[in-house]
Amino acid sequence: MNTVELIGYYGGDRAHALAAWTSTSRDLPSEKRGRIPALLKMLAEAGHHTPFERSTLHFLVRVETATHIQMLKHRIGVSINGESARYKELKTPTFHVPEDWTARQRIRLMKHNAASLKLYQRTLKELTPLIGRQRAKESSRFFLPYSNELTLDVSFNWRSFAHFYGLRASDHAQREISNVAVAMLNLVRGIKGSPFKHTIAAFGY
Repeated sequence: MNTVELIGYYGGDRAHALAAWTSTSRDLPSEKRGRIPALLKMLAEAGHHTPFERSTLHFLVRVETATHIQMLKHRIGVSINGESARYKELKTPTFHVPEDWTARQRIRLMKHNAASLKLYQRTLKELTPLIGRQRAKESSRFFLPYSNELTLDVSFNWRSFAHFYGLRASDHAQREISNVAVAMLNLVRGIKGSPFKHTIAAFGY
């Protein structure tokens, strides 16, 4: 099952507002702080999104291959580094099984996953003395199914996260990546002190 963890963040409403106000004055008296929600809403609605690049959201996710590939398509303002079956042996791999499948279909996929894992492990063992450990690892993974899960270290600035969320949390997105996007936003919402509260509201999320 795909999982999401927020492992760090920087910035938020104040950082975004200060970035926008740099051209005039970065002083923040109480009266000006009270104008932050309206400012962020105006920036978001007008498409002035550069100030929202002044924050960072840092996640650790575990996802199946389909979601991994879809996440890699987000490149601007996004940094992704992932666990590699090319460089390491996957000794305790996990596999995604869709929750909305029938019991029969889920059992069928679990059996397929188990058979694929055995082939991967067997081939790795057999190939290592023939072609070397490195080549054996990178080629034996061809037996691993699309449901194989890998761990990804992912960071966004808010502007890029908003673009990611807008695309991937929509009704048109695949359920797996949609669940990841929603979980990410819920974790940001849950940060103590709500540093992104007005930014989230400004984008209508």
